[in-house]
Amino acid sequence: MTPELLLIQTLNGLQFGVLLFLMAAGLTLVFGIMSFVNLAHGALYMFGAYFAAAAWNASGSFLLAVLGGFGGAFVLGALVDRVGLFALYPRDHLDHVLATFGLVLFANELARMIWGASPVFMELPESLAASVPLLGINYPVYRMLIIVVGLAVAACLYLLIERTRVGMLIRAGASNRAMVSALGVNIGWLNTFIFALGAGLAGLAGAMVGPIMSVQPGMGDPILITTLVVIVIGGIGSIRGAFLGALVVGVVDTVGRTLVPALLRGALAPEMANTLGPALSSLAVYVLMAVVLALKPDGLFPVRKR
Repeated sequence: MTPELLLIQTLNGLQFGVLLFLMAAGLTLVFGIMSFVNLAHGALYMFGAYFAAAAWNASGSFLLAVLGGFGGAFVLGALVDRVGLFALYPRDHLDHVLATFGLVLFANELARMIWGASPVFMELPESLAASVPLLGINYPVYRMLIIVVGLAVAACLYLLIERTRVGMLIRAGASNRAMVSALGVNIGWLNTFIFALGAGLAGLAGAMVGPIMSVQPGMGDPILITTLVVIVIGGIGSIRGAFLGALVVGVVDTVGRTLVPALLRGALAPEMANTLGPALSSLAVYVLMAVVLALKPDGLFPVRKR
């Protein structure tokens, strides 16, 4: 592997990592603060991509497409929460899993009914389709934009949780819901806001990934599995853990898919290396999760008790 290829793959890993963070931030908020297991989070990511593609095809504006993905998923998340999911919060996690798994099946079929089974594509504006010189290589502008957007969202979430009254209520509600409710705060609507914010972040991830991969039913299922790995590695309920865990998983996954096959080709026959390489590289993040759990069962950055 040449240094240029390693640099490109590392940047690609960071780009994948910030997309995972957008997914993991919302999921870890819902699971860590509300103790709600939401397997339908990937479906919200899928709908965000579809909303963005629809806004792009209708307006031709990439900014409106991104806002449509975030805003559409935010509103959809709020509606889903108020229509039915709020009644499941006091119940066991098994009920959460069964209900949201059913939502996944329903959402995939609904997307297929509305947009069809064929993939939907988004085209990038010319200004974002170019490449820029970076550290001796040419790197796509759009992938750099994804990294910048992910870092900006991480900063905004930190300010929201740590520096605003809403963030104070979220942290207090996570520690003692009964006390916050006794002080006059409507916990139900606070939970709805948290769920909708998580849905909006998933929709934003879907909107950002739309131009670099096809938008199709079921596209949220594979990334949900990786997102669960991220929040387990980072620490359930921790935004900082979700951010750093997502970057680590993104780099390990992306670089591993290039590095492992290259190493195997130097030690094994080409046919065997080509067969074992992708299989072993896909296991890298799960091996990483197992190592982290063996050393730190609560994750790398568990939530601090206040």
